[in-house]
Amino acid sequence: MNEYNYDVVIAGAGPAGIAAALEAARSGAKTALIERYGCVGGNMTHGYVGPFMGGICGGTIGEEIEDAVCIRRGVCPDFEKAKIKLISMLDDADVDVFLQTSIIGVKKENETIKSITTFGKFGEIEFEADVFIDATGDGDLSVLSGAPWEMGRDGDSLVQPVTLMFVITGVDPNQKLMCCHEDHYTDLGDGREYLDLCHKACKNGDLPENVNIVRLYGTEHPTERMVNATQENFIDPLDPKSVYKAEVSLRRQIGKIVDFLKNNIPGFSDISIKGSASTLGVRESRRIIGRYILSENDLIEGKEFSDSVVHKAHFSLDIHNPEGPGQSVHEEKCPPSPKPYDIPFSAMCPLNNNNLITAGRCISGTHVAHSSYRVMRICMAMGQAAGAAASIMSKNKITTDKLDVSLVRRHLIDRGVQL
Repeated sequence: MNEYNYDVVIAGAGPAGIAAALEAARSGAKTALIERYGCVGGNMTHGYVGPFMGGICGGTIGEEIEDAVCIRRGVCPDFEKAKIKLISMLDDADVDVFLQTSIIGVKKENETIKSITTFGKFGEIEFEADVFIDATGDGDLSVLSGAPWEMGRDGDSLVQPVTLMFVITGVDPNQKLMCCHEDHYTDLGDGREYLDLCHKACKNGDLPENVNIVRLYGTEHPTERMVNATQENFIDPLDPKSVYKAEVSLRRQIGKIVDFLKNNIPGFSDISIKGSASTLGVRESRRIIGRYILSENDLIEGKEFSDSVVHKAHFSLDIHNPEGPGQSVHEEKCPPSPKPYDIPFSAMCPLNNNNLITAGRCISGTHVAHSSYRVMRICMAMGQAAGAAASIMSKNKITTDKLDVSLVRRHLIDRGVQL
């Protein structure tokens, strides 16, 4: 078995993991980033997710990342350009990236992770480090390290539906139609309203039974739209058989959605599919239980914390209905938005571990709270905070329970983050 030694090892090269790796490496930590797929970026690349959602305080590394992969903020990334830009940023920061590599084991002494074992084409590799960051989205590293977790909503444990994002091309450049959310009223100019048309198509079978809104987002090209519409309910994103079932259904849904747009929307008659996600879009899976569990009340009240490392996070309580189309609570209305809130470092510290930090949608929170902080801008802010904390911990040879979080806050402020 090959062995490597690092100051900081990060699992998962999605938005949170990339932000963590850049911050740790730029702060002087010898950093490794482990990714199970063949390119970095997660939802920014092979997930075909855009535009960047959520709000956050100014000055975060996420702004740099977004500017690198988007021609302007508020539009979807050029996913192919993003693959080049992101790997270049990591290489320039001297991050060692291990692609097509999956975590299969953890060695611990008491509550300290000593090493993790991965497997890939090269065989097994053991990584030793002072600090580990779980940015896998599903909390894979945390589970292997013995951290407790929850999944789904109270009562029946159902999670939000999964989706496959795709991009269409061939839209008439004079057609400016966009539809970003459930309250986005759009007049088609011929006496019809777009969302009303979507709802009727869902009921009469012109759209899949769980699809009552076809969200359309702008890209860098006026003849293109990124489409967020496909939906499969009752899927366990941790079960490969369930994931395959979703993949089959969602691929079939794409064709029906394209036909609906072609046959009903002015300026869309000549559209075709330009590209689609190469992996399932999972909104929700494991939530790793930490020293603090972020609740929906914390978000609604806009709570601030003394150990805050993410400030002024804001996004709606966006729970896509686990049982059918629309939203979980407000089926045909835009979900409610909380006040800008903080994310405390204690919500990023899994129980039973003292040198492991979570970043991204797998941090410690309730099902409802998770629906807000799961989006990319907020996840990147968590990643930067995790990378900063990890670099300080490694430099001072301390654990999460001994870390003075004011040092992390000062580090981030010195970086320009407006905490």
